[in-house]
Amino acid sequence: MVLEMQEQGNKKTRKAQEIDDLVDDNTILVRRTLRSGQKINFSGNVVILGDVNPGAEVMASGHVVVLGALRGMVHAGAAGDEQAVVVAFRLQPTQLRIANHITRPPEDESARPSQPEIARIKDDVVTIEVFQTGGERQGFVV
Repeated sequence: MVLEMQEQGNKKTRKAQEIDDLVDDNTILVRRTLRSGQKINFSGNVVILGDVNPGAEVMASGHVVVLGALRGMVHAGAAGDEQAVVVAFRLQPTQLRIANHITRPPEDESARPSQPEIARIKDDVVTIEVFQTGGERQGFVV
């Protein structure tokens, strides 16, 4: 009985540790659309509930998540973190940077994404993919 209780206690401790690993106290929540000329520079993760319009800039040492259209400039992992990602409902930035990698969208791109997308570094190249939920990716659960 004592051994059984210890096992249950260890499971609870492991589960609590897993949840603690997902929590990051260094995140800012922006509850508005960023207009042209507005800038956010934050040492941590940035979550935006709104759009990032052309001419607006977001720079974060961690991840950047935009629950809207990202049409301005974004720089995730600004302190050199190549594990940082950029996620947006509509990922159409004028310029996208992750750590020291820089990319721009093609000039003739007319297709609008119909699903959220994620940009991250894969094989030393910025890769943009459809964001899929429900699995474990690169050390974090989505």
